[in-house]
Amino acid sequence: MSLRPSLTRVVGCTMLTASLVGFSPVSADDWGTIKGKFKFGGTAPAVAELKADKDIEVCGKQKLLSEELTIGPDGGVANVVVFVRDKDVKIHPDLAAAKKDAVILDNKDCRFTPHVAFVQTGQPFTIRNSDTVGHNSNVSTIKNPPFNGLIPAGGDSTVTFTSEEAIPAQVACNIHPWMKGWVVVRPNPYAAVSAADGTFEIKNVPAGEVELQMWHEKAGYVGEISVKGKAEKTAKGRKKIKVAAGDTDLGEMVLDANLFKK
Repeated sequence: MSLRPSLTRVVGCTMLTASLVGFSPVSADDWGTIKGKFKFGGTAPAVAELKADKDIEVCGKQKLLSEELTIGPDGGVANVVVFVRDKDVKIHPDLAAAKKDAVILDNKDCRFTPHVAFVQTGQPFTIRNSDTVGHNSNVSTIKNPPFNGLIPAGGDSTVTFTSEEAIPAQVACNIHPWMKGWVVVRPNPYAAVSAADGTFEIKNVPAGEVELQMWHEKAGYVGEISVKGKAEKTAKGRKKIKVAAGDTDLGEMVLDANLFKK
């Protein structure tokens, strides 16, 4: 009896095994972190000082500055919103569990803290007042019923949004008209707001292709970014990327000064 066919199968299997050494296909359970940095392309404009003309005994003690465009010492652009647009994206178990925790938007020192808040649909959104004077928080949502509640000193009020908002909703205080903020309402946890130095991070995104969308209150949808000197147009701020298991670093994305002259 000849052993040649069996030998051929053994050799073939061995070669196939060898060819797969070092090959690690993306698993359905692979997760990655999207990160990057937004930088202002040009000389940062002067920051306007806001005038407190109501409850001056409290609000007049604060140095209030416009947060419409906040640029750090090294040119980082704060408060750029980045979120995953894809519908029915798979949610990491750790992030799903965190949805029960309330997001806090505070009326503190006669301004909204944070300036841009992010909350998921179905997640508690608590508007707090840490000041010693009353505020109202007028949340101008489109798909959700607008909220315009009076928040007494030391008080709070909690709302829950049932529908996502296509763009961030403005938050204002009609009592103190210089107070402006924003709330981002999304159906999943995959969103971030750039920090004071322009950096952002979205953790535990399922590996594979996703579409991001970028928005800033002064620029609107970010229509163009420049990476390593190469300009890239982004229709309505949309950018498709491939998320790898581990880190996916989009690098330093420069935003031209003209984007903020709208």
